[in-house]
Amino acid sequence: MEYSPPPLFKQGASARAKVVFFALIAISLLVVDARMRTLATIRQAVGSALYPLQMVALMPRDAAYMVSGYFSSLSALQKENDALKRQQVANAQALQQGQQLLAENEQLRKLLAAAERLPVKSVMSEILYDTRDAFTRKIVLDRGTRHGIALGQPVIDDVGVVGQVTRVFPLTSEVTLLTDKDHAISVQVLRSGVRSVAYGRGQSGALDLRFMAPNADIQKGDVLVTSGIDGVYPQGLSVAKVVRVENKSSDAFAHIVCQPSAGIDRNKQLLILLAEAKSAPRPEPEGAKDKKEKPVKKTGRGGVPEPAKEPVKQSGKEAVKAVSVNNPITQRPNRAGR
Repeated sequence: MEYSPPPLFKQGASARAKVVFFALIAISLLVVDARMRTLATIRQAVGSALYPLQMVALMPRDAAYMVSGYFSSLSALQKENDALKRQQVANAQALQQGQQLLAENEQLRKLLAAAERLPVKSVMSEILYDTRDAFTRKIVLDRGTRHGIALGQPVIDDVGVVGQVTRVFPLTSEVTLLTDKDHAISVQVLRSGVRSVAYGRGQSGALDLRFMAPNADIQKGDVLVTSGIDGVYPQGLSVAKVVRVENKSSDAFAHIVCQPSAGIDRNKQLLILLAEAKSAPRPEPEGAKDKKEKPVKKTGRGGVPEPAKEPVKQSGKEAVKAVSVNNPITQRPNRAGR
């Protein structure tokens, strides 16, 4: 049995001879490629064949780049998202302020136009706050006696009547709204001319026309304006619009509900009309006149009224004698008889 060494240890040509051989082949290929350019096609074919191997070899590097790029882009996107959210909040606040200023500017323009149409002077005011009493409908304005505000002056907006000044301070004033349950205003139907009094309904935000006959000429959709006969509100100011009319045969009066025309709960700026209340003095009741004209009866003993004394009839001579006695001329002394 013969022993043969493994192929790795087989002896062949020397290493020096191999190096020289392959060096000569490389030099010859370089010279041929440089002179004749015949290896370009071979180079392209070999590059195409080795391209998949190159891509496989580059996959770990590309994967590492992708992971690092993902986390870096995620962090950058998070920062950019936070910055955009902050900018959005700032822009939203600026947008809301701009919209509020635009609405306020439009409201002020309408109030100025309404002030130019009115025959009386007016003062622009702003609502400070609502009163704390939950059972009343009152607001406080930033104008008082120093600005010419007085009790009873009407308050309006660009559409119609809002209320009436009921309390005045040096720098502020309190206004009772139309919808307050203790407030009443004299109105007139614009279509038919029927006059009535509108009362507030409190928190419901509506008005009532009370004590109206069932056959009164009032229809749904009628516009109510100030009649001017109360001496407080100028004539012709819009007050409300009739929204419901109920006429029942069993009721003595009609049930009429109205919606105020003015923005009772919407506006921030209002107009105070500098109109003095012109109300005529009330006539005295007939009972007071009768008491003044009726003579007071004298009472005797025990509180019993004494009967009126009738004049005593006198004869002609007695009457002449009484006249002569009461006449100062006839009472002169007679000098001849002394």
